[in-house]
This record gives sequence, structure tokens and C-alpha cells, in this order.
Amino acid sequence: MLEGMRRATQNWFGRTILTIVFGFLIFSFAIWGIGDIFRGIGVSNVAEVGSTNISTQDYRQAYQTQLQNLQRQMRRAVTNEQARAFGIDRQVLQRMISEAALDHKVKQLGLAISDETIARLILEDPMFQGFDGRFDRMRFNDIMRENGFNELSFVREQRRTHLRREIAEAVAGNVPVPLAVQEAIHQYSTETRAIEFLLLPATAAGEVPAPSLEQLQAYFEPRRASWRMPEYRKIVTLAITPQILADPSQVSETDARAHYERIKGDRYGTPETRALQQIVFSSEEAARSASDKIKGGASFADIAKEQNLSDVDIALGTVTRASMVDTAMAEAAFALSEGAASAPIQGRFGWVILRADKINLANVRDYGDVAEEVKRELAMNRARPRVQQLHDAIEDERTSGKALVEAAKKAGFDVVTLEAVDQQGRDPAGNPVVLTDRDSVVRAVFASDIGVDNEAVNTRDGGYVWFEIVSIDPAHERKLDEVKDEIVAAWRDDETRRLLSAKAAELVKAMEDGTSIADIAKSNGGLEVQVNGSVRRGGAEGLPPGVVAQVFNAPVGKAGSAAGAELTRYVFTINDSVVPPFEADNEQSRAVAAQLAQAFSGDLLEQYLSKLQADIGVKINAAALNLAVGGGESF
Repeated sequence: MLEGMRRATQNWFGRTILTIVFGFLIFSFAIWGIGDIFRGIGVSNVAEVGSTNISTQDYRQAYQTQLQNLQRQMRRAVTNEQARAFGIDRQVLQRMISEAALDHKVKQLGLAISDETIARLILEDPMFQGFDGRFDRMRFNDIMRENGFNELSFVREQRRTHLRREIAEAVAGNVPVPLAVQEAIHQYSTETRAIEFLLLPATAAGEVPAPSLEQLQAYFEPRRASWRMPEYRKIVTLAITPQILADPSQVSETDARAHYERIKGDRYGTPETRALQQIVFSSEEAARSASDKIKGGASFADIAKEQNLSDVDIALGTVTRASMVDTAMAEAAFALSEGAASAPIQGRFGWVILRADKINLANVRDYGDVAEEVKRELAMNRARPRVQQLHDAIEDERTSGKALVEAAKKAGFDVVTLEAVDQQGRDPAGNPVVLTDRDSVVRAVFASDIGVDNEAVNTRDGGYVWFEIVSIDPAHERKLDEVKDEIVAAWRDDETRRLLSAKAAELVKAMEDGTSIADIAKSNGGLEVQVNGSVRRGGAEGLPPGVVAQVFNAPVGKAGSAAGAELTRYVFTINDSVVPPFEADNEQSRAVAAQLAQAFSGDLLEQYLSKLQADIGVKINAAALNLAVGGGESF
């Protein structure tokens, strides 16, 4: 084609045609493909806050950082759909809008912070300090790299952060908490009530007559959805996993013992730990001079005193060998006997002398106690290559057009047929079905259909589960006759609760009219009068939460009732209420006041930000936002 184009340009007619064609192409790209370059609009910004733009790139980076943090916390992968369900996209955008609004206010007020102040704040930040309490450049670089910063961008972000903090402190810093609020919370949280109560059994409701067909129908109609039959699917499955293939009996005692020796320290015991002390010296000469003094009889504490160091200053803490970042220091520390000091060591932070203050030896379980577990693990490790071989063989058979039953038989396995499984992984009796990696497989089953060539589901231990859908029984509503026994049981329970509630109301009225709870107990079959003198809003021993809530909904001296468990009901009378004196200066009150101050500050700052955003104006580009988080509606 290129040769043809070259020949065409050899005469004026061909050059004219190509000029027209390429002109149309360039015009089309300008209009449809790269128009935003010329127009300066489109999806480059997700939001405008006053005169500040939040770029799509900045938002996407902040969103991905938050998503990765969430994945680390949950220790599993999180999809964009799941992240949006958690509201991560909205949280990130709202945070960036708030920051942009504060940045706008910083510019408006002309606030600034010097380079010297920023440098000092970074050097004093504990996050960037090493074991010696000094700024650690390597640690700083590692943290920058992990969070996607370079030094310049980090300093710029720190400058903005501290200036925002200045405004936040001015608006909502040191908010006083009114004493009346503290006293009210103290009363709410410390009030203790004393009650007497009766526990009415289901028999106290009296005889519940059998319902008529009309009563059942009237009860069933508004609750029809509760007895809806879920969708069930019949499937055939084949699971091949290391756990299924593993045969511990084929693992020799020699191999098992060798495997145990390799992993025993990490898997079957606690590693050795040492409580270490350290003194950091300014030079090698100073360290060797101190080491000579120790050899001559001076104690480690004497050397620390010469360096004007306290016990706290020299304490390195209790560490394992693996937790020590500096390899040279780790080797030296774990070669010491208890109480001994090391020779001078050139560590990452300077010349150091270490002392092993206390040694806690490793504690490892004996081989005999874990032999079966070791053999099982080793057998599973050996089975993994076989799993992959079988996977490839079965996939070859399925690719050639064979059904799962035939492919399994060719590989020497039998499929498992589940006659009916619902979307919760249960059978029609409500029992969980027996299925390898049940939740993952069931999700895949209900995302597929009859006749679909499904991908094998990967199991957590590195295996596979294949499935085929044989039939689908769609979800449908059931008629009264199909669930009559269940409806009758549910109607009886509700009717018992209604009658029991009416009975309890009758007893409460009798108590409020002057009848003692003891007389009421005696006249109702000799019920036991029980006493609880320590009912708190946080709970009370032997009382359900619903009963505790009702106890505090009634005034002292009054009676009340509340539903209990398994068709029972409590009837109670409140005899007393005690609130300990409020002391504003004790530790608990100060902690509560600090929490309240933080909550008040947060609320005040939130109101300020809302007003600030309303004043300067906020525009959100929904299209750019959806593209930044992978599509889907979030706003």
C-alpha cells in the first residue's frame, strides 16, 4: 500500500487526491479524536473548587492509593465495583474537594510557611526516624517511594498540609466542652437502676386456638414474599486440588523430618527474642575507647552515664533477629550471651555497642506433635505439579468438545452432582451444600447459564473446580397449600406474642394501680419474682438488650414490659436509680471530655468546610469521575 501511495504522488492528480484524503483525516481527528487539545475542556478535571481544579490524574492516583490501603487492611483484592459500594470514590473526592477549598482560603488569606520550618517538621517527624531517634534518610526515601512521592512533591504536599492545618486549628482548635454536656453524658453512662421482674412463659398467653383457613390466607397474603421459593440450579462439578490429591502416607519419615527442620522455627514455635540496649557513638575511635573500658571492668551503664544517656535512651526494646533491619547489628546481637556487650559495630546509623540485657530462647514444638501436619503439608506441595498436569489434560478434553463428565472420566475422576443449590449455597432443606470453595463456585454458577463453556474456578490452595449447569428451577412464589404447616407455625407464634403482650399490659396496669409484684406473681401460677440491682444502659446480666432499653424508657417507680427470647415476656417495676457524683477532674471524665472536644471540633470544621465550598462554588464532572474509577455511576 505504501508503494502504491508513493507511485500515486508522482503526478499532480495523485498528489491532489492524497492531499484531500489526508485533509479529511486530519480534520476528523481534530473534531473527534483530539479536539480537547484545542478546546481545553473534556475529562482532564473531575472537579472545580473555586479557581482550583482537581485533575483526573490526581484523583485517580488518590483513589488508587486509598484502594490499595483498603486491600492491605482486608488482605484481599477489592474490585472497583466493591470499592464504590464501600463509598471509596465519594470519600476520596470529598476529601480532595475539602483540601482544595482550604487551599483556596490559604491563597485568599496570603498564608505562607518558610522552607526552614518545613524542613524542621520533616526532620522531627517520628515516621522518618530510625532506631537511634534521628532522621533516617533511607527510611524517608522508602516511604516516599511506597506512597508515590519524590522529595519535591512531598515537600510541596507537606507545605499545603500544614497551611490547611493552620486554618483548621484557627476554626476548630481547642473547642471547650460545656460542663453541662459532660454531666449529662456522665449521668447517661453511669446511671444504675434496680428492678424487680417476672418472666412470663409462652403458656401465660393461654390457649391459642387453631386458625381458620380465612385467617391463614389473610396472614399469608401480605407476607407471601417471605415464603418465596428461591432459584435452584442443578450442577455437576469436578474439584481437583492439592488437598484432594495429597497422600500423606506416601511421605517418608526422612523427608518429613527434613521438611520439619527447615520450617520449624517459623511454623511451629516462637522465635528467639532479645531485650537489647545500645549506645551510639559519634566515631569509631569513641566506640573502641568505650569498648576497651568495658573490657577493663566498666559496666555498660557506666559508659551510658558518660554519654549522658538514661536507661530509656539506651533501650532498643525486645526484638527478633528478623525484625532488625541492620544485618550487621542483628548478627552481633544474636551472637551475645546474656549480659554481655558487643565489640564496636559499624551499623547503618553509625558506630554502636550493643548489650544483650535478656535472652528469651526460641520455643519449638517437637516433631512428634506435628508429624501428621508436616506430612500433609509436604504431600500437598508435591501434589501441586500434578494438579496443573490434570488441569491441562481436562482442558484439552473439554476443548475437543467433550462434556465435563467425559473429561473427568478420561482423567480418572468422577464428577459430583448437586441436585439443587440456591444463591446462598444451600439446598432446599436450608443446609449448606458440600462443595470445594463453595462461595466462589456458587457465585460463578449463578453468573453463568445452561450450555455455557465455563472457566474453571481457582481455589485458595491452588486447585480448580469445574462445573456445568444441568437445569435451572426459577424462583417463584408458593401457594398457601405448599407452605401451610410453616404458615400455621408462624401464625401461632405471632398470636402467642400478641396475647402475651396483652397479658403483660394487664399486669403492668395492675402494678400501677397498687398491686404488688409479689401478689401478681402469686396469682399467676406462682411466678418467681427476680431482682437485678445493677441494670446499666450498657447491659445487665441475665437481661436481653431490649428489656434493658425499656427499663430506661420508663421513669423510676413505674412498671413496664418488654419482649424476651423464645416467646417470653418480661414484666418489671423500677424501684431505684443511682448516679455517682460527677468529678470533672478524674481520668475517665478527662478522657470523655477529650473525645467530646474532638467530636465538636470535627463537626465545627465540617460546617465551616460546607459553608466555604458553598461560597466559592464546587462543580463535579460526572463523566470524568466515572472514567477515573473505571465506569459506573457514583454520583
